[in-house]
Amino acid sequence: MRRFSITTLLIFVSYLLPILSAERGDESWWSLQPVDRPDVPEVSDTSWARNPIDDFVLAKLEIKGLKPSPEADTQTLNRRLYFDLIGLPPDLGVEGDVDALLASPRYGERWARHWLDVARFGESQGFEYDQLRENAWPYRDWVINAFNDDMPYDRFVRLQIAGDVLEPNNPDAITATGFLVCGAFDGLKPNGDKQRKIMRQDEMEDLVGTVAQSFLGLTVHCARCHDHKFDAITQKEYYQMASALAGVTRGDREVPAGGDPEALQSLLDAVTAELTESEQRITQKILASDKRVVSADNPVRPISRWTFDTDLRDEIGSAHGEAKGGARVIGGVLHLDGKDDYVITARMPQELGAKTLEAWVKLDNLDQRGGSAISVQNVDGGQFDAIVFGEREPRRWMSGSNSYARSKSFGGSEEIDAKNRFVHLAITYAEDGAITAYRNGKLYGKTYRTGRSKYLAKNHQVLFGLRHGNSAGAGRMLAGQVDRAQLYDRVLSAEEIAISADVRYVTEAELVAALNPEQRKIRGEQKAEISRLKSALSKIQKKKVYAVRPSGSPVTKLLERGNPFDPREEVSAGGIAAVKSTLSADFGLAPNASEGERRKKLAAWISQPDNPVFARVMMNRLWHYHFGQGLVKTPNDLGFSGGEASHPELLDWLAAEFRAQKWSLKAMHRLIVNSATYRQASRPNPDASKIDTGNVLLWRASPRRLEAEVIRDSILKVAGQLNTVMGGPGFRDFKMYRHKGSWVYDPIDPEGSEFNRRSIYRTWARGNVHPLLSPLDCPDPSTTTPTRSITTTPLGALSLMNTSFVLRMSDRFAERLQLEAGDDVKAQITIGFRLAYGRDPRAVEIGPCHDFIAENSLAAFCRVLFNANEFLYVN
Repeated sequence: MRRFSITTLLIFVSYLLPILSAERGDESWWSLQPVDRPDVPEVSDTSWARNPIDDFVLAKLEIKGLKPSPEADTQTLNRRLYFDLIGLPPDLGVEGDVDALLASPRYGERWARHWLDVARFGESQGFEYDQLRENAWPYRDWVINAFNDDMPYDRFVRLQIAGDVLEPNNPDAITATGFLVCGAFDGLKPNGDKQRKIMRQDEMEDLVGTVAQSFLGLTVHCARCHDHKFDAITQKEYYQMASALAGVTRGDREVPAGGDPEALQSLLDAVTAELTESEQRITQKILASDKRVVSADNPVRPISRWTFDTDLRDEIGSAHGEAKGGARVIGGVLHLDGKDDYVITARMPQELGAKTLEAWVKLDNLDQRGGSAISVQNVDGGQFDAIVFGEREPRRWMSGSNSYARSKSFGGSEEIDAKNRFVHLAITYAEDGAITAYRNGKLYGKTYRTGRSKYLAKNHQVLFGLRHGNSAGAGRMLAGQVDRAQLYDRVLSAEEIAISADVRYVTEAELVAALNPEQRKIRGEQKAEISRLKSALSKIQKKKVYAVRPSGSPVTKLLERGNPFDPREEVSAGGIAAVKSTLSADFGLAPNASEGERRKKLAAWISQPDNPVFARVMMNRLWHYHFGQGLVKTPNDLGFSGGEASHPELLDWLAAEFRAQKWSLKAMHRLIVNSATYRQASRPNPDASKIDTGNVLLWRASPRRLEAEVIRDSILKVAGQLNTVMGGPGFRDFKMYRHKGSWVYDPIDPEGSEFNRRSIYRTWARGNVHPLLSPLDCPDPSTTTPTRSITTTPLGALSLMNTSFVLRMSDRFAERLQLEAGDDVKAQITIGFRLAYGRDPRAVEIGPCHDFIAENSLAAFCRVLFNANEFLYVN
């Protein structure tokens, strides 16, 4: 007991010592001083530096008697550049060109993820109800585009604080305000006025805290109840910033359309036609050879299947059919007369969003109009999606829907065979509204994009022979036969549909393998351009976004000790007096000034070029992400609690250069990654470690483990499965349902190309604990994450070994190696090492790898490659 008391006392005293010693930041604190470009220091070794960054670093090293490490080898630098700038492993045989990487659309995806950590971005409310935010994703896309476009940082900040009032007719500016409202929010609406006031003040603390930490590096929210204990921030100044944000409320709002969609669509059609034509040439060449071995088995499992062998039963699920009129099964085929015959199933138990409808159909005549081979509809028939023949275009297939809401012409050819033989038809419906049709395993016409349809669990059913409704009706009936039908709860890829249709096909991997390097480059550029144009089209169409939805201009009062029930004097919008610039922290507004004017003033004050913390904070973040540790170790706190900078003159020089480069982040990336400091090797040095254990002085490059999302994305790329489609609604790797009034997000591992997009395009529901990402320290989006935790746990190791995703990608990786290297095991090992690690295997590695493959399997070897430190860390 005595030992416990002494220990407790010692901990208590050690905590209080800094406080009791009167250590506290005031207006003279270093980060609050004006940013003046310091002189570049003189150093003894004048041959090492590549730019001024190196002189500042070397000067510190020489004072301590340390020397920088040699430059890293080409393979290490290549891998480091790729992961730092685009978050993906290097392409085979391509050296890391800094300008090319910064120009890649993958750059925006990589660096947007960093910013979303700071912004505490999530796509559900959090708290106990955790309602999904269907329209939160446009903010994510806006951030990606802002980084790719190298939007000046001061504009980047202003739009996120007040874009909707600065540029009210700019849909991007409105979307940018999603920053303020993308955090967790308690959607509970209590009856009592007291609880509502408490909840609103908690919300205001989150807003003030996020804005101040993100852009000023100051913990202003710590002054909610009293003057700040460590920084020169008064309680009144907290309420001044709260007043500037007092009119911010959240919700969906419609943004105006803009741009020229017809011109973009025309350009998209032209690029798509070029890509399609080149793919068809290669495909025909491959099909003309006899060297391929194609499996006829389709590994994809539908959620429901009706074979009509003897009856109308669903062979997989519970959606058994009931015959209406004279519908009947004869000889393993469903017969429909086109007048009264149709089949209606029991209700489907699961929710249905993205989906694929599939059927084998034979028609009695080719002049009939409006009948459906297979339909999904709400039980009242008010919403439906269907494979329909001849309704709007004679002799052509279409996607039928309620009031033609999701119906456009595919532009497919006239049907000429379906009267004489069964034809295979499939239509896919993606989460982003893309609808694609296939006939006999081949693309039918072209994909188009409309709104999405969603069917709630136990509220929808399937029809055969009837387009929609609950009774037969003229113009809605199909005359013909259905041999088989299937329903999937995801979008099948073209390859999967081709396999299901039992036709000869060419896989993506085979097509890529048949291209020469120049063709691969052109194809990659075409696909990137198609992705960019699709993203641009989606942006200019009228849509809803989850963003700031102003609600009046409430007057803010200072609350005694932060108590909502003890209000004192009225407070006008303003900033922090200790943060001095040519714009006063007194905005000169009345307490009841319009909320838009308050936010405009706040945005201008924060982004003022001579604001002493504005540039310092962002340059410290940039340094943190490139080196694993900021010049100040706490990126969200450059106040007293954050401590001194390790290289204060370097941070000031970077801040001054940032301003001189007109707030271009890409210019600062280019400067940093071309420095000798960045290009150092990571080899340990015992003598240097004794002097500087934490590598604060930067005598080497510190090895860093990749973030969870980068690991997942790298696995997909190495396995040849990465889907690089950008933008739009995120994919959902969970099943959601309500339980006692709350939304529950159960993780699942769905298969298909739409789920193989980069991890930034996941739908980030706060209640969804991902079985791979979470054990690898993917942060909780309920709070800002300026620095990520890095832990090594059994759970993380087990998830990398045993999750179904890793097992499946190991199989795909093995298939890729088999395709590219044939049965030559040594070649398989060599290509595997090149793809996973960017290097050839060493002589001593080949033998054990060969033996392992022989004893286990190629897929098991691929899983080993994924689990090695060399894959998980960047040196």
